[in-house]
Amino acid sequence: MTPILVERGQRGVMLLEALIGILIFSVGILAMIALHALAIGYTADAKYRSDASFLASELIGQIWVDLPNQGNYVYPGGTSWGVANWVTKVNNTLPGSGGANAPTVVVDVATGQVDITLRWQPPNADGIRSYRAIARVSNP
Repeated sequence: MTPILVERGQRGVMLLEALIGILIFSVGILAMIALHALAIGYTADAKYRSDASFLASELIGQIWVDLPNQGNYVYPGGTSWGVANWVTKVNNTLPGSGGANAPTVVVDVATGQVDITLRWQPPNADGIRSYRAIARVSNP
């Protein structure tokens, strides 16, 4: 009679093992989906940071070409048509970069130092991102 009792005590164990295996597999799949979502967010953040770097370098190059008028590139308050077009490009490229997050450009004509700060807020982001570039622009 002992073998019959052992068989009755083992009933349903295989089903329980299968359910536990499905649970472990499901948790693994959900973790992979979460990692994928984080990777997409980090990729978008890297793209915006790369765009900000390109935009800052573009303005530094423009100031370098127009060296006699470098004082006109101050923003806010600059009088150069180039800085106005650049600010429009920044607002069109970086999300949430207008208003309180407007870019700032400080030009020290005496030393040739240019300080550019760009701020933006990606969609569904918890905070404001920023990029700062400092360059010395002068005659060679």
